[in-house]
Amino acid sequence: MCGRYTITVTLEELLEQYLLEWPMVPFHQPRYNVAPGQMVPAIIHDGQKRRIGELKWGLVPSWAKDDKQGFKMINARAETIEDRPAYATLLRRKRCLIPADSFYEWKKSGGNKTPMRILLKSRSLFSLAGLYDTWVAPTGNKISTCTVITTSPNELMADIHDRMPVILDPEAETVWLDRDRQPDELRALLQPYPSERMEAYPVSPIVGNVKNEMKECIEPVGSI
Repeated sequence: MCGRYTITVTLEELLEQYLLEWPMVPFHQPRYNVAPGQMVPAIIHDGQKRRIGELKWGLVPSWAKDDKQGFKMINARAETIEDRPAYATLLRRKRCLIPADSFYEWKKSGGNKTPMRILLKSRSLFSLAGLYDTWVAPTGNKISTCTVITTSPNELMADIHDRMPVILDPEAETVWLDRDRQPDELRALLQPYPSERMEAYPVSPIVGNVKNEMKECIEPVGSI
């Protein structure tokens, strides 16, 4: 599962990383505790170029009767993504990148859970593989939403949790956003990221409260 992450870079760094034009509204500020139900920056390809905008985290399929389904669909399992109607169509035509520079997971030890911050050893920005859709309410209001794809854990993550988000290298980002790519070409991308390129450390329990959105959320604490 992936239920919390961070994107602590500035808007300028974000645009430079993905070779994006300046958006109409400079909406992004560094964020230390992104949670489901919130608006998150995401990148799509419109057929001509990459575009950045905001999507609500928690997928609401276009055919849903209401928007309550979003909190049940914050993640999509890579192993079954082509078998689920809510995801199969989106895999063919509505793929996105969700920029992050770390994610949180809770490691169980006896009766305790320790929040861990997982990131690349390079401390660089990376992309989570995502899907998106737009739901139209009976009132006509549109809600654009997304989900993060997860896969089996690598060696590092296996000691922390039984799932991890799909992380894409820059080369894979281009393939993932290419509208002409078919599911059989994309399947190979949905693999665990190499554990030797990642690290993890314990952080404060304050990350458990979505209201806590400060730099202290990513500071190392104690040891395990």
